[in-house]
Amino acid sequence: MTDDDLAPPPGRTRGADDALREHEVRRALLDLLAEVGAVTATEASARLGYSSGLCSFHLRQLARYGYIEEAPHRGGRARPWRLKQGDSTDDARAAEAQFGDLARGLEDESWQRWLAQRGHAPSEWRHDEAFSAVAYLTPEEMSRVADTIRRALAPYQDREQRPLARPEGALPVALITRLFPLLPDPAGPAMETGPANEAN
Repeated sequence: MTDDDLAPPPGRTRGADDALREHEVRRALLDLLAEVGAVTATEASARLGYSSGLCSFHLRQLARYGYIEEAPHRGGRARPWRLKQGDSTDDARAAEAQFGDLARGLEDESWQRWLAQRGHAPSEWRHDEAFSAVAYLTPEEMSRVADTIRRALAPYQDREQRPLARPEGALPVALITRLFPLLPDPAGPAMETGPANEAN
C-alpha cells in the first residue's frame, strides 16, 4: 500500500470524515505502542482488528511525521515499530497534544455537522447512539474495557478498504471512545486510590 492508496477518489477532496477515520487508526496504533512497547504491522493487525496493510501504512505515516521509529530487531522481514525515543519528553508531549487537539477538532466538527444536517438524513438515520458513563475502574480494567471495545469493532474494520464487504445501506459511522480518569480539581482534595471509607 502506498500513500496514494488512501487518496480520495477523483473529484473528491479529503475531508474531515476521512481525516477522522485515519486518526482513529493512528490513535489506536499509538495507544498500542504505548502499552506494549513495540509491534509489527502484523501484530498490530491481530490486536486491533485492522488489516495488516492498513496498519503498515499508518505506522509508516506516523514514522514519517516523527511520532514513532523502527525498533531494533535481528533481521528478517518483520519490521517492529516503537514510540519515538528521544532526549526531550517535552517535545514528544507537545507533539502528542497537537495530534490530540487536531483529532478532537475533527470529531467536534463532524458532530456539529451531523446535528445541523440530521433533519435532512433518511428517516432511518435520523438518530444517533451517543452516550456516556462513569465507572470506577483500575488501570488494568480500563485497558480491558478498551480491548473489549476494539474486539467488538474488529468484524467491521475491513469494510473501509473492502467496499464489497459492506452490506446494503451501510454508511460510515463515527465511533469515538475516550477512556480517561476523572482527575480532581487541583484546589480540591487529593485523588483517592484506595478503598473508600465506610460511612458510620
